Amino acid sequence: MRKIQLLTFLMISFTGTIVASTYGKESLKRLKRIEIVALDTLRGYESVYVNPDENLNDLFADQIDSMFNSWYIQNTYNLDSVETELNEANIISIPDSVYIQRLQSIESFVDLSYNNTVKNFIELYTQRKRGLTEFILGMSAYYFPMIEEQLDKYNLPMELKYLPIIESAFNPAARSRADAIGLWQFMYGTGKMYKLEIGTFLDERRDPVKSTEAAVKYLSDLYKIYKDWHLVIAAYNCGPGNVNKAIRRSGGTHNYWNIYYKLPRETRGYVPAFIAAAYVMNHYQSHNLNPRYPDFSIVTDTIKIHDYLHFKQVSEVLDIPVEELQALNPQYRLDIIPGKTDKPYSLRVPMEYVGKFIDYEENIFAHNRDEIFPNNEILVPKPQSGSTFHPSEIKGKEKILYTVKSGDNPGFISDWFHVRLSDLRYWNNINKNMIRVGQKLAIYVPKEYSNFYSEINSMTFSQKQEYAKTKPVANVAASSVSASAASSSSSSAQAGYDSEYIYYTVRSGDTLWSIAQQFPGVTNKDIIKLNNMTNANKIKPGQKLKIQAKTNL
Repeated sequence: MRKIQLLTFLMISFTGTIVASTYGKESLKRLKRIEIVALDTLRGYESVYVNPDENLNDLFADQIDSMFNSWYIQNTYNLDSVETELNEANIISIPDSVYIQRLQSIESFVDLSYNNTVKNFIELYTQRKRGLTEFILGMSAYYFPMIEEQLDKYNLPMELKYLPIIESAFNPAARSRADAIGLWQFMYGTGKMYKLEIGTFLDERRDPVKSTEAAVKYLSDLYKIYKDWHLVIAAYNCGPGNVNKAIRRSGGTHNYWNIYYKLPRETRGYVPAFIAAAYVMNHYQSHNLNPRYPDFSIVTDTIKIHDYLHFKQVSEVLDIPVEELQALNPQYRLDIIPGKTDKPYSLRVPMEYVGKFIDYEENIFAHNRDEIFPNNEILVPKPQSGSTFHPSEIKGKEKILYTVKSGDNPGFISDWFHVRLSDLRYWNNINKNMIRVGQKLAIYVPKEYSNFYSEINSMTFSQKQEYAKTKPVANVAASSVSASAASSSSSSAQAGYDSEYIYYTVRSGDTLWSIAQQFPGVTNKDIIKLNNMTNANKIKPGQKLKIQAKTNL
């Protein structure tokens, strides 16, 4: 029996090799094939692979949660009715044979293997995060056509369109801890290598069309190296260098599952998460998942801009919310399109506004032009030695100097002062997230709230975290509110803090990973160990978690 099963495996593997070698020379064939990889729950199957039986859901839960904070979700749905549906559902056990049969029914050039790790990701999408998965299903109607066009142009498998689900959950503004940016999570160097423009006004890593073409070129180049889509997908995540090291440490084998445990932890979850995404996009109806489509039209068109243009000009003349223009054109960092006669840029607008833009084009460019572009120039402050950036649009704002403390990072600071992270970086010429203890940061806040924010400099870390949740008040009441907030924070410290531990109350949408990110030096493993948890996925709103502080509070 063992010999028959091994012979069957070798025949399947040989067939896959033939198909891979003919890739690019003929039209892509759709293969109905699946490998059962180290699955213990089915009788009659034996595996020659290592056993990839891990729960790596925490690696990708944060990307899924980020979709809930995107402009589309926050502005096109009734969140009061939606939030109650986002809690994790009770996990329903589905036989492995059902998952296998459904995967077999998918026409895919990329092998859709099945094992316990894949199963965990399928449950993440279809059960644990089913509400957010419905948002992703809805947004796929907007992004898939532009991705499929590029895949077709370069003759790559259409199922690669599922990669952005893993990379960014269709959030073009997504930014990873490693500063990978956009729908396809390009690092700066890789983006420049594939001719993406990254500068003061423009970051094409956030342009869905430009970044998609660059990603498809990158995937095509990786396939020329590996001739195996699992390895290509892994290399896209961690880089060819890490994949090559894993292959070498595994004796030269070019099978993803055989090098599985030699890869970085995130990459180990990457291919299983991709397979799970392919599953849910093809079988969501079997799980009673219903796509949540945006309320606004997802049919758009582009207009070439040959002169400087600010989103405010378009917004005020055509009555389009600036936020919608930002969402449709996330590549423009300062809401300015730096168009020139010899170098035009594209503006994407809803289809119904294209004709109106053409009719009012002269009015749009002339609207408040002298104020926005004096002498028809973009006034961008240039950094000088020992100085910081000072943006031009700070009317009605007051500068507050904040001194960086141990444990601070730009994300925390922007939350405390209720300013955009991009503005904080711009004001202080922050490269990536590099700040140092003792550094003074310039932060511009509304004048009427200056007293409110001036208190932050003297607060402890825990007090600042509490203060970030407080609604700003005018200066006349700032002192009393500040005292109240400090008192509240102090009482909170007595109830929820002691000299060694912090007690965190779980909120809807939290994961252990997202909670750990709020406390410098703390990892999700630390939380699991300290709270004697046996299942990292079973946390619920209202639950209190003990966290050991690793920074000066």
